Amino acid sequence: MQRLPFQRIKSGDAEIVYWSIGDGPPVILLHPFPVNHEFWLPVAERLATRYRVVLPDLRGHGDSGVGEGPATMEKHAADIARVMDDAEIGRAPLVGVSIGGYTLFEFWRNHRGRVAALGLFNTKAPADGPQARAGRLQAANDVLERGAEPFFESMVPKVLAKTTREMRPDVVDGTLRMMRKMSPEGVAQVQRGMAARPDSVETLKTINVPTLLVTGDEDAMTGVNEAELMRQHISGSQLRVIPKAGHYSPWEQPEEASRLLRHFLDGL
Repeated sequence: MQRLPFQRIKSGDAEIVYWSIGDGPPVILLHPFPVNHEFWLPVAERLATRYRVVLPDLRGHGDSGVGEGPATMEKHAADIARVMDDAEIGRAPLVGVSIGGYTLFEFWRNHRGRVAALGLFNTKAPADGPQARAGRLQAANDVLERGAEPFFESMVPKVLAKTTREMRPDVVDGTLRMMRKMSPEGVAQVQRGMAARPDSVETLKTINVPTLLVTGDEDAMTGVNEAELMRQHISGSQLRVIPKAGHYSPWEQPEEASRLLRHFLDGL
């Protein structure tokens, strides 16, 4: 595969790296935790025939630095605004998976004038409950004590559909390869940031741009119920379910994810 041009920029106390592919109207794709921009490449290559696709590594992931303290949604959103400034993008559709979606809720609260449309994949609006929050904070401590490999291996059955794990060893291997680019410190500070994220259910009611909601039929982490909650609260939003896909639906089924996203973007 071709090497994509990338940029390194300073955002707050962290260095953020982003890649670009294609020419045309811009669209920004945000990956899930704990992987990086490569997650979107199979989709980005299909979109790049018509769009300029911008692929950041979120703070603490891949080649981007984590900075000091928890990687909060506020920091992630500010980083994306900096990426857009550097890429000379005033307003664009933004698409996020999981933590990418959490970041977009925060981005909407702070920079809604820069959002032309939203794609919310495999994500959810509610904040963590006490048990989930405690689990994240414990996982953060564990990776610092024992290293990140056991954590990454424990994530695979959570983020990939049973179908994917049984039929696509290449996708499983690629998932672990991306995860292993993240340091224990990165994992810990991103987990702490997610544990502290605000509830975004009320925010949903304020979203007034075209919104595509996508989940996988085997997504054990967010799934159809969370997507349906968003659909009920975001006026005019459309919900699609990708078959034989889990929490990483665009990575597991890039052809179908590309088709849905391309149809949505072309209609804006």
